[in-house]
Amino acid sequence: MQFRPPHNQLVTQGEILTIMHPTEVAAGYDLLAEHWQSEDFDLKNGMDALRRALTFCQEGRYALDVGCGCSGRFIDTLCSAGFTPQGVDLSSQMIRLAKLRHPHVTFHTQDICTWLLPRQYDFICAWDSLWHVPLTEQANVLNKLMAHLSPGGVCLFSMGGLDQPHEKQDAVMGPKMYYSTLGIPQTLTLITQSDCVCRHLEYDQHPETHVYVIAQKR
Repeated sequence: MQFRPPHNQLVTQGEILTIMHPTEVAAGYDLLAEHWQSEDFDLKNGMDALRRALTFCQEGRYALDVGCGCSGRFIDTLCSAGFTPQGVDLSSQMIRLAKLRHPHVTFHTQDICTWLLPRQYDFICAWDSLWHVPLTEQANVLNKLMAHLSPGGVCLFSMGGLDQPHEKQDAVMGPKMYYSTLGIPQTLTLITQSDCVCRHLEYDQHPETHVYVIAQKR
């Protein structure tokens, strides 16, 4: 994900960005779902970050993959690490394919903005998914995830690594998509206010502004 879009995709002063409803983003992913199970998809994407985040875990019991998709690579790793994972995604097609791959795992077709999480988790990951959350809901969603970490629990998420809040739309993947980020300063403040500590922050695709963060509950 590149958060330095071409000039014609930037939201300039006075311009009104039409916010896409999450169901519109989900419809786009419904069309793209099978790509995540094709040979063209890089199954290594995000795995180094996941393995690094797991090293901070004190124990492996319950885990949640937010925007889980259907590749199954995070779910497989969490199972191997001793977790009982659950997945949540707004795309019904993604969830359908995920259930076929992991029939014994619980998956939820839900909007993370409004979903009431069913329990506390020792590990939560949200790889390349939270940036589809409307900018006005970013803080609420991150607060929700941090609040549902068990003591010592770990949260891994990726974001646009900008200095300020930003939102944009593009059609790089084909269907039109919406993206937003709180920016690094506000995100770090939110982590601290949620009684968590930032354990790691990395521009893992530099010079692209793709950042991942590992936060841990005190």
